[in-house]
Amino acid sequence: MSISVEVDRAMRDLLQREDTDGDGLITIDDRGPKEFALGRYANQPDSQFDVRGVYHLSNLLQELFLAQKQGLVNTTISRSQLEEDPVHRLSRLITTSWWDNLTRRLDADGIELAAADPKLKDSPRIYVPPSAPEQYAYYSAVAKERPTMHLDVQWLPEGEVTAEYIQSINSKPGTLALDMELSQLEGQPSTKQPQGCPFVVPGGHFNELYNWDACFCTLGMLDTHLNIVKGIVKNFIFEIKHYGKILNANRSYYLGRAQPPLLTWLALKTFERTKHEPDALDVLKSAILAARKEYHGWWTSTPRLDEDSGLSRYRPIGRGSPPECRPIVFAHVFAPYTDKYGMTLEEVCRAYNDGSIIEPDLDTFFDHDRAVRESGHDTSNRVEGVCADLATVDLNCLLYQIENDIAFATLTYFGDRLVIPPDFLIPGEKADTIESSGIWRDRASKRKALIDRYFWNEPEGMYFDYNTVTKQQSTAESVTCLWPLWCGAASDQQAARLVKDGIPRFECIGGLSSTSERTRGIVSAANPQKQWDYPHGWAPQQVLAWDGLRSYGYHHDANRLAYRWLYMIIRTFRDWNGTVCEKYDVTQLERSHYVDAEYGNQGRDFKYAPLTGFGWTNGSYIYGLSLLNDEARKALAQGLAYEDYSAGGGKAHI
Repeated sequence: MSISVEVDRAMRDLLQREDTDGDGLITIDDRGPKEFALGRYANQPDSQFDVRGVYHLSNLLQELFLAQKQGLVNTTISRSQLEEDPVHRLSRLITTSWWDNLTRRLDADGIELAAADPKLKDSPRIYVPPSAPEQYAYYSAVAKERPTMHLDVQWLPEGEVTAEYIQSINSKPGTLALDMELSQLEGQPSTKQPQGCPFVVPGGHFNELYNWDACFCTLGMLDTHLNIVKGIVKNFIFEIKHYGKILNANRSYYLGRAQPPLLTWLALKTFERTKHEPDALDVLKSAILAARKEYHGWWTSTPRLDEDSGLSRYRPIGRGSPPECRPIVFAHVFAPYTDKYGMTLEEVCRAYNDGSIIEPDLDTFFDHDRAVRESGHDTSNRVEGVCADLATVDLNCLLYQIENDIAFATLTYFGDRLVIPPDFLIPGEKADTIESSGIWRDRASKRKALIDRYFWNEPEGMYFDYNTVTKQQSTAESVTCLWPLWCGAASDQQAARLVKDGIPRFECIGGLSSTSERTRGIVSAANPQKQWDYPHGWAPQQVLAWDGLRSYGYHHDANRLAYRWLYMIIRTFRDWNGTVCEKYDVTQLERSHYVDAEYGNQGRDFKYAPLTGFGWTNGSYIYGLSLLNDEARKALAQGLAYEDYSAGGGKAHI
């Protein structure tokens, strides 16, 4: 059944009747009658169309808002729209709308949107590396042709980008150029124009290409948005060629900071889907060469390489406090100095950043803080105040994966003969250097031995980070202890111990928490809640655990954890007006999206209808759903929690 209704009047009255707390959403918090006679707003006389229940009413609100956005006076509403099962509805929104809304390009048509930085209000500005003069010419032409955009085009300096330079342009933040390709003009097959390679942004106030965020987004895009995935790979290759690494994100204030490296993993997944295309092998080769350059030039070079252990650490370059964060974020750090100097918080922060005051303890704190942000786990008690000294389990597992991936690709696709062209040489390397897979197998073998030696704790049955300064294992319990399963570094015996002794420290009703409760500690003014600590769970940790467990044959455990995570996402989506957010409180289901630690929870700040969800949560949902059988999907749609589903004999085979 469907009817045509008056959009504005129906939406106004629906909100007045059902949105009792006035937040622009219809949720389980509202105290309305939970029933709306939509037939009263129909263009057909005497229509009967009642809508009941929070989920159906919130779907109605969303459909009316989307029609209003299109400028429609009337729209057709069907009962099947409003009663669409939540599992299918969320999948449909992600694949047909949200990925497109999160897609950006750095070209004439897209740069105004892509260059906007909600974190720092400023005019659009783009920095171009000196090795890409064609891009400088292109953006300069765009700025001239579209003067109302006020696009500021700037060169980056020749040679090494230093911490001092990065700090010097913090007052003039901007977007960093990405890759471009030639695209045919519609109706003019012989004419081509530059077009930015597409990428996705996470959502919320994150409006740039983030490294590991984008990688986990792609897990939900490979079947429906392959062209964007290919664009992300090409943009990452461009960043390594021109900036020396895949950046935390393509903003000027991230020039000295990377993020967890996943390029080879992403490139091989992409190649499996594109290998029939004529340029697929060339793109894969460029990605492997780029990953090799980043491996040598960033991850295994000083100061990230610890010479004593042979392990790598997160150690970005930079000075001062991170400009993307407001001073209030560091109130507890700057507090002792406000009294010392008789300044306000903002004044102390500004004086420290411009060098007016010298405080070695602050230097040390921000060295570690930058490392925390490079690790992607910003912030957590596991890494705060110590990260630059930690050889972490996660980073070294990623490097082990890269070593194996390069060995595999070299042997399988390049005839065991990888020629290194000039663009990808590392300092001191001769042109046309040739490598075989054996070099990389040896590196992987050595790293596996180091992972066992420094990270494995036999009494605990878990992996722990290693402090390269104190020469001791950390005692912080992190779900990253499961990453050796994902990269294949664990023995069968170690895998069994992780399942038996590791998982119970992190498993909650909604999936895996990032750290154990013991590691989080008692929350207080001196130990505020951090977003990457218990009780919060994040998409990357879930996905890598599922894949790691499956690869060692622990399908039942992977099944249980995936179902818990997806059920929590679906329940929040159903009860809270379509909300899909950055992270969740995995210890409870009714308000799992109510995470206010540190920076809040991106993906919650909308009215009427969600337009993007949140990138890697979207990706984890689509990917996790693809691993479940039809029985499990049906149980999710019926709203069965894992305990109820498993009690009924359900097996969500993965």
